[in-house]
Amino acid sequence: MPTIKRIDHVGITVKDLEEAIDFFLLLGLEVQGRMDDFESEFLDTVCGMPDSKTNIVMLGVPDGDVGIELSCFDRPIGGPGQPQAMANEAGLRSVAFEVDDLPGLLMVLEEQEYPLVGGVGEYEDVWKMAYVRGPEGIIVALAQRLASTSD
Repeated sequence: MPTIKRIDHVGITVKDLEEAIDFFLLLGLEVQGRMDDFESEFLDTVCGMPDSKTNIVMLGVPDGDVGIELSCFDRPIGGPGQPQAMANEAGLRSVAFEVDDLPGLLMVLEEQEYPLVGGVGEYEDVWKMAYVRGPEGIIVALAQRLASTSD
């Protein structure tokens, strides 16, 4: 039976590409590639939308092998999405990152007006975690390891 080899990236469609890029750069990701005004038979076929045109930016962490693909479609124009959706709504609700200084990063995000969804929780003295609401309602889970665990 065929198997999956690895997770390559998570795709997020946004209305304001530059705002979304700035947010993920603030989290510490870096731009790894960009393709503007992309339109092709390939895109139309894969997305299932004839006459598509998009702008795509790939982001990632240094030496990481899983990326974030941000795309903003010029055509066809999409719907508004659900920017206030909570974690219990069906569909992709969050993207998660391990961080080295959760309180420090939350302070930076608060200064940029990216609010907590709830509060900061601690799980069994191993993880401290919080959800932050980014641009266009994207929920980002940020977790800091408090103690090492055996694998």
